[in-house]
Amino acid sequence: MDQSTLVALLAGVLQGIFEWLPISSEGNLTIFLTALDKDPEAAVAFSLFLHAGTAVSAAAYYRGELRDLVATLPSWRPNSAFSGERATLTFVVVATLASGVVGLAAYATLEAVVGALTGGAFVALIGLLLVATGVLQRVAEGFDFGTKERPDFVDAVLVGALQGLAILPGVSRSGTTASALLFRGHDGPSSFRLSFLLSIPAAAGAGVLVLLDGGVPAVAPKAALLALVTAAIVGYLTIDALMRVVERVPFWSVCVGLGALATVGGVVAMLVI
Repeated sequence: MDQSTLVALLAGVLQGIFEWLPISSEGNLTIFLTALDKDPEAAVAFSLFLHAGTAVSAAAYYRGELRDLVATLPSWRPNSAFSGERATLTFVVVATLASGVVGLAAYATLEAVVGALTGGAFVALIGLLLVATGVLQRVAEGFDFGTKERPDFVDAVLVGALQGLAILPGVSRSGTTASALLFRGHDGPSSFRLSFLLSIPAAAGAGVLVLLDGGVPAVAPKAALLALVTAAIVGYLTIDALMRVVERVPFWSVCVGLGALATVGGVVAMLVI
């Protein structure tokens, strides 16, 4: 097995696991690839591309709920968009549109920042964003009020915008969106359910965006396909177990710890260079 294939296989496994944990799969996967001397820009592109694999995993895992959402389409009306069972479907659609607008702007900013930073500085920046994500999750733990029965328009726009910002490596998509839903009065299980349903179109869109923006430069095409399939398979096999782990482990501390290590490592790398 050549090095490119091995890196692709490991990256697929890590993406399949990290995606379900609120620790920024993109940020940690980018750090992993950067540590293997991958160019930061190529590492970010490859990390984003692999989200398409876990989008397949999430769609398979939530296939029953997706089928129920599609079943509400015939009864959907603008004046009752956020009522009853239609509320979840409307939330996903509106939040996805908000994610697309914010995500494209964040992606353009990300490309400019990555091009301007050295490897060490970029890793340190990811670390700082991980720490900020951890702090947000810690604060959100005290806001599990659970008073809202269904999402509304404000939820959709706010959570969608935050998901768009999560295209920045180090910003946990699931951690940020679930925290926002907790702040808005949703209980824990509902927050994670809405967050992961919303991840399906967003993750698929991230993979497509990378392909449209020049493809996946980090590895050969066959290795990229292997990584994508591996991420999908590992993601499907681990999602149920890892969702239970999330309910028991204070992942805000994991985020802060990993972020602190990445920040220190990036600063040391800059000083050495």
